[in-house]
Amino acid sequence: MGSRSDEYDYLFKVVLIGDSGVGKSNLLSRFTRNEFNLESKSTIGVEFATRSIQVEGKTVKAQIWDTAGQERYRAITSAYYRGAVGALLVYDIAKHVTYENVDRWLKELRDHADQNIVVMLVGNKSDLRHLRAVPTDEAKAYAERNQLSFIETSALDSTNVETAFTSILTEIYKTVSKRQFGSDRATPITNTQTVTLSPTTPSNDTRKKQCCKNL
Repeated sequence: MGSRSDEYDYLFKVVLIGDSGVGKSNLLSRFTRNEFNLESKSTIGVEFATRSIQVEGKTVKAQIWDTAGQERYRAITSAYYRGAVGALLVYDIAKHVTYENVDRWLKELRDHADQNIVVMLVGNKSDLRHLRAVPTDEAKAYAERNQLSFIETSALDSTNVETAFTSILTEIYKTVSKRQFGSDRATPITNTQTVTLSPTTPSNDTRKKQCCKNL
């Protein structure tokens, strides 16, 4: 029998996307393990970590996938958009080119993910305010035009990391709840229910096998 820590009401797959070097891996490690690695190297392929939080009395387990930003891995990572109910689209506030590429990442996400996926634009490395190249107001306006939520974070000093993940998971929960039950009213559900927006999404175990096999 699984331990109590293995019990959850919902399992949500969330992907981290954006250029290489914007801090996706450190956002993942800060949220799931409260760790930051200054010597963090570029992710090769795809890796994921999990963490559970409470949302409106329900235990929501987030399975967060860190997709590689390098162009040569794009063919691998595109397959991992399938089954994702949320995405954090990350850029570096001190490198304008990473913000310029947000358009391309958003298009790829729209092409490969479910149309109802919840997307948050994340300006990471807010601790580098003295090197800022992307004005907050500009990014916020872009997010509004594209119907994305927006936040600035720092994986280095933990600023808004918890808020970013908690906010998107809460929004996903509300979106899924409305679609499943047709109202905002809380409805009892079975424990360990995997929730995705796509009925053809493979199971969690299958995705793990696919990950290993493809890499």
